[in-house]
Amino acid sequence: MRYPRPCSVLVLCLSFAAASHAAEPVPFESARAKAWFDEAHRQCAADGGKLWGKSLCGPAMFVDPATRRVIANQADAQGLLKAEQGVFVGRLPDNVSFANTALDWAGVRWSQLVWPMPEDAGQRRVVMAHEAFHRIQAEVGLAPAPDAPVDALDTLRGRYLVQLEWRALAKAVAAADDRERRRRVDDALLFRAARYREFPEAAAAERALERNEGVAEYTGIAVGAVSPEERKALTEADLTSHVSAPSYIRSFEYATGPAYGWLLDRYAPSWRQRIREQPDATLSDLLAAALRAKPGDAMEAGVERRAADYDGATLLAAEKAREQRRQQEIAHYRAQLVDGARLVLPLRKPQIMFNPSTLVSLGDVGTVYPTMKVIAEWGSIEVTEGALLAPDWKNLYVAVPGKDAARTGTVAGPGWTLKLADGWRLKEGERQGDLSLSHENPGAP
Repeated sequence: MRYPRPCSVLVLCLSFAAASHAAEPVPFESARAKAWFDEAHRQCAADGGKLWGKSLCGPAMFVDPATRRVIANQADAQGLLKAEQGVFVGRLPDNVSFANTALDWAGVRWSQLVWPMPEDAGQRRVVMAHEAFHRIQAEVGLAPAPDAPVDALDTLRGRYLVQLEWRALAKAVAAADDRERRRRVDDALLFRAARYREFPEAAAAERALERNEGVAEYTGIAVGAVSPEERKALTEADLTSHVSAPSYIRSFEYATGPAYGWLLDRYAPSWRQRIREQPDATLSDLLAAALRAKPGDAMEAGVERRAADYDGATLLAAEKAREQRRQQEIAHYRAQLVDGARLVLPLRKPQIMFNPSTLVSLGDVGTVYPTMKVIAEWGSIEVTEGALLAPDWKNLYVAVPGKDAARTGTVAGPGWTLKLADGWRLKEGERQGDLSLSHENPGAP
């Protein structure tokens, strides 16, 4: 299914994660921004385009969410940014989203980065190289395919098997000799194959996410690391730092992408060309082919037997406890956003900002975004307690506001605030108790 959203929606996927690395707010100042632009330039210049055949060096901007102030490393094409202390400053318009992503604005394609950046230099270089890759990825033959959350990764078995895969990959990266590394790779491929056997529909969804964000995170580490030792450490960190995330359905690829990429660089150095030539191939497919591995042959011999080597019993017990809590959470969201009275917000070319590590799948009716911001033709909405996004991305649902709520201007509801653009107002919806939106001029966009 095709999801009608602009590149900026591909993701605010790292901006939430990146901001969490900063213990205290870092002053948004030109000198600091220039130093970090220079740091990123040194890394991409050192790569020199070797990784993908094109340099990652190029236009980049930092955005301060509180003020929408911009600090960029070059001028824009429309003269909106002004030179200041070796950088260019200005303000991002209210109708333009901000995220860690690639953005076309003021006649330039930018790597956009949300302030504050990680204080840790290694993490910061990774984020900046990651977003630089998004800026050029279409040019190197890896234009992002339509993607969607992987619902299977919110189930008991899906989470159990993907974490076993992560644990096996971590041991493969850390292995001291090739024999041990190959054994751990075999286990990782086995756990993935078992997941796809139980959830065959997950394979295509995982492939799209992994080829987009997974490859971008691999690139961020490969270019951002200053040494092989740092690259290995950053790869291992991605395999452990995502375990505690509330949800994996839109974020698992940040862990697997760098690990499979690190292993492919070792066993199949030409894989970056092959992935562009084989749009249906996953990173694990390329690695299995390079090692002549056939994980399906070992399936019946025992996923659970191999799981014992990764403390599978303890992991499974923890996931069973989580599953009980998840069912309660799903019941709450269904009562509020599916069965209850809702405000229906139509989406047409929306700009959406969200945290990919918190999403909750409700199956066929859509995905709950506990926190998000949406900019659309009717204005903007900030959500802090859950909104349901339809599977086809045509509607967003939130719980109806109280009877005394405003029908125009700023409207507040349970866990959300809606700022309506001029001419838009709330009206009665199709279902009893529902509300929707209308424009005073039906011919308006």
